[in-house]
Amino acid sequence: MADAFWIILVGALAASACGVIGCFLVLRRQAMMGDAISHGVLPGIVIAFVMTGSRNIAPMFLAAGAMGLLTAFLTDVLARRGRLQSDAAMGVTFTWLFAVGVILVTRYADAVDLDVECVLYGEILFTPFNRFEWGGFDLGPKAVWTTGAALAANAVFLTLGYPKLKLCTFDPGLAAALGVRVALWHYLLMAFTSMTTVACFESVGAVLVVAMLIAPANTAYLLTDRLSIMLAIAAVVGVISAVSGYLLAYQLDGAIAAGMTVTSGALFALAALFSPRHGVVTRAWRRVRVKTPG
Repeated sequence: MADAFWIILVGALAASACGVIGCFLVLRRQAMMGDAISHGVLPGIVIAFVMTGSRNIAPMFLAAGAMGLLTAFLTDVLARRGRLQSDAAMGVTFTWLFAVGVILVTRYADAVDLDVECVLYGEILFTPFNRFEWGGFDLGPKAVWTTGAALAANAVFLTLGYPKLKLCTFDPGLAAALGVRVALWHYLLMAFTSMTTVACFESVGAVLVVAMLIAPANTAYLLTDRLSIMLAIAAVVGVISAVSGYLLAYQLDGAIAAGMTVTSGALFALAALFSPRHGVVTRAWRRVRVKTPG
């Protein structure tokens, strides 16, 4: 039971951290940036391992975070200067960096447990066993601290930068005219996206991280037209996905990360069908009522 609590807590923290930052990615039409970063950081992980000779989390986190920022920067440069669509620029960047990472893994880390499958899928089931000890005290799983720190950092960043982030997201032209440094806030958002991705996918896997960056934010987008409420709904949807996904995986004896991803997708499908304003079924019902004589 204790292990189940830690697993659900890690999943909920990761989903909330990804969900709130994912709202801005969805609104900026950069929802797949998390996917690009989660693949693009692989070269940074391998480079950190080669330079340090260990899998210590600190250098890998820094190297992966730097590579995540590089992914966002190259995507932006290709989109602005290379005259590519943003999705095309994103695809070119992360596939190239990921391929470089695969080559580096096979060349320099083939003899150790540092493989592509481990990086991509992770295993949230093992998070209760990787403990954080300080001063002789067991302070719980490391994943709780890393995902919790990511959520706290995102909360502080979004709270302090909310007015400018909101303006840059909805009307970057007006923001620039008012003297707001749009490019700076863009790269700050990409930096926190990179940090969140790297902090979470070591524990829960990149597949779940990408799902939680996209699904809760899109679900919230369908349920409200107010950004502040959207952020809150995304966090709540992430928590519900973590809890219900664990229960689903437990009942089916399946992968926990996959269960959480499936339930987040199911919640999005329900919102897409029954959202009060944008739901497919809701709009169809409205049309039927309009056509039906009183």
